[in-house]
Amino acid sequence: MRIRVTHQRITLVLQLILLGEAVLAVLGQRWFTAFLTAMIIAITFFPLLFERRFRIHIPPELQLAAIGFVFASLFLGEIRDYYTRFWWWDMALHTTSGFLLGILGFLLVHIMNETEKIHVHMKPGFVAFFAFMFALGVGALWEIFEFTMDSVFGMNMQKPMLGDPSGLTDTMWDLIVDATGALVISILGWRYLKNPDQRSFLERWIDAFIERNPRFFKK
Repeated sequence: MRIRVTHQRITLVLQLILLGEAVLAVLGQRWFTAFLTAMIIAITFFPLLFERRFRIHIPPELQLAAIGFVFASLFLGEIRDYYTRFWWWDMALHTTSGFLLGILGFLLVHIMNETEKIHVHMKPGFVAFFAFMFALGVGALWEIFEFTMDSVFGMNMQKPMLGDPSGLTDTMWDLIVDATGALVISILGWRYLKNPDQRSFLERWIDAFIERNPRFFKK
């Protein structure tokens, strides 16, 4: 309960910061910033709406990690220009996205593996491999999205990096750190399936997810 209350308070603080930025953007007639900030605020409510719509309870730590990632990538990265001010910002966030997408991919296939409604049973190695490929696949789709936005709308999502103005180096390093984050999660997930008594942050999140969503898992 204490963790959930802390998560709610931190989320509220982030939402108030975003709301203040949106108001200042409207007053300054910075319409794109106002629109983007409003979209970020809406995204922060997605975990709550997801829980109510699909009755899937997400551990508060995972919710906070996802909301913090959106805040850091879209608000600090795009609006506050952290991607340009700090060369390592983009790489750190892509590593984090590899972690989060790896966790999501692992939980998806773990649910399919354990639910009695789907008659499949995948070995731990395949579950870990799926989590890795899921995270890397979504990362690749994001890079295609960045390329499309830059080509069609003249944006600057694929930024110059290490003396390469084309954005290719930026894209490749994004995929490399995506893969690194996904690989770490895949290894931890594989270790959890082989030995559930192992304890790390991922094992605690998985156990919390299973505890809050018993209907997906075998008794």
